[in-house]
Amino acid sequence: MIDIDKLALSLGMELKNRGFLLTTAESCTGGGIGYWITSIPGSSAWYDRGFITYSNAAKMSMLNVSENTLQQFGSVSEQTAREMAEGALRNSDATLSIAVTGIAGPDGGSRLKPVGTVWIAFAAKTQETKAFMQIFSGNRQMIREQTIIAALNKGIYFLKPFKTS
Repeated sequence: MIDIDKLALSLGMELKNRGFLLTTAESCTGGGIGYWITSIPGSSAWYDRGFITYSNAAKMSMLNVSENTLQQFGSVSEQTAREMAEGALRNSDATLSIAVTGIAGPDGGSRLKPVGTVWIAFAAKTQETKAFMQIFSGNRQMIREQTIIAALNKGIYFLKPFKTS
């Protein structure tokens, strides 16, 4: 069993060592990433804020995700995840953002985007935005938890090329 609070702490230490500030933009996890990050004492030193943008309207108004992107590619897409990450960065004081959007189920999936499809994106002011797609299995709670774990793990990996301060 993966210890989520230890992953959040590891990400926090990586951010703190680099002098970075994180923001999150969450859809399918409903603030779960922010919850685990803020469960770490002292996380205010490296966590700025979180955006919970469950609806498309919230994605557009809070993160400036393009209506055209949502219509053309859907809310669960690489393009939307990238725009969420970039919008969170622009609308915060952070230097790094993590965005997640996906289909946690039990409904909402399709042949092309089955339940469990999740996009995770990272944006930084000094690096190109990166996005990853994963397909998780299990029930709604399991998919959400796997998404949080993957986002924290990939966040640590995303930080590796940045030098420590």
